[in-house]
Amino acid sequence: MQEDGNGSAGRAASPAPGSGADQPGFLALERELTVLLRRARANQGEMAREVHPDLESSAYGLLVRLDECGRQRATELAAYIGVGKATMSRQLRALEELGLVAREPDPADGRAWLVALTQEGQDRVRRVREARRARYAGRLADWDPQEVAELARLLGELNRSMEK
Repeated sequence: MQEDGNGSAGRAASPAPGSGADQPGFLALERELTVLLRRARANQGEMAREVHPDLESSAYGLLVRLDECGRQRATELAAYIGVGKATMSRQLRALEELGLVAREPDPADGRAWLVALTQEGQDRVRRVREARRARYAGRLADWDPQEVAELARLLGELNRSMEK
């Protein structure tokens, strides 16, 4: 499975014979990740609408990043999300119009701007994230807490591997 620039799963080239990619474990991984990504995209749209009815689905991850990391330059956000400067500028403009983010001059470089969540943006994003965690807790209530921690650890490893 391969993701295109829009985060959509697309068809990857067939694995080379003997590469190991055709082993049952990798076939199952590909299938389960496809389902997970499909559900995640649908959930992202729902969460975006919970933050604000006019919020684009793709902007939700940007708000989460700002919530977790604090103010950042637009270029850093674009690199993290994997979009170009024009797309980032358009998304930030829309988020500003919704009152969810604000720009402020970067004290380290007067030519640059930092983007941060407004208080309204923080309140809305945190409320939605707390509700999402509560849904996870409800759906995984019959899991052993160590299994939940192990899943989180393995997904973290997977994410780090995908960055390489």
